Amino acid sequence: MSETPLAGTVSLITGASRGIGLAIAHTVGRMGSKVAICARNPERLRAAAAELGFPVLALPADVTRSSDVGLLVDETERLLGPVDILVNNAGIGRFAPVQEATEADWDAVLDTNLKAVFLLSRLVAPGMIRRRGGHIVNIASLAGKSAFAGGAIYCASKWGLLGLTQSMAEDLRPFGIRVTAICPGTVATEFSPHGDKDPRKMLQPEDVAHAVEMILTETPESFISEVLLRPTQKP
Repeated sequence: MSETPLAGTVSLITGASRGIGLAIAHTVGRMGSKVAICARNPERLRAAAAELGFPVLALPADVTRSSDVGLLVDETERLLGPVDILVNNAGIGRFAPVQEATEADWDAVLDTNLKAVFLLSRLVAPGMIRRRGGHIVNIASLAGKSAFAGGAIYCASKWGLLGLTQSMAEDLRPFGIRVTAICPGTVATEFSPHGDKDPRKMLQPEDVAHAVEMILTETPESFISEVLLRPTQKP
């Protein structure tokens, strides 16, 4: 295999100022893709772009807003070219018993974890359809498979994301577009408190990025629809 199998492609990665998104940006850039990253915090985004060590388009954006999403895609395609690879990674979690959760919690989590994926995917899909190919990778969670106390809103968002991913895959596969969900277990990031869990036994952001690499280099005749990713030892 070529050392740069993604040469000539353009990748757009959301929530890429740190953690999983930043690790994915490292990976696709190393594989030869031109990379655009976005996040809400401009300062963290600038720091991430500097850390990557290769030319990257860093665009502040709130992916829950249609106007921001439109500008994000327009600027990426104007400056880098049509989006071939979309990684919907942006996500948040708010955890509380359902009777204590607020409507604001619901709106924030569902808008970020689910609505944003819809907004971005529907904008890049028409171009992929015209070009008869592309990848959309949605970073879901094992919380979309297994419920837990205090996770009602977060689990609902990830359950919904898996349903959206599967339907998108059926809509787009006739055009050579592959849509995949990656469902990691607990990852050692700043995303949420991990209590007494040993971070050395958790998944690392690079583990998720490796799964993305696997998906993007699969043979043209098939596609991986879903990846369940667990640590070898329970943290």
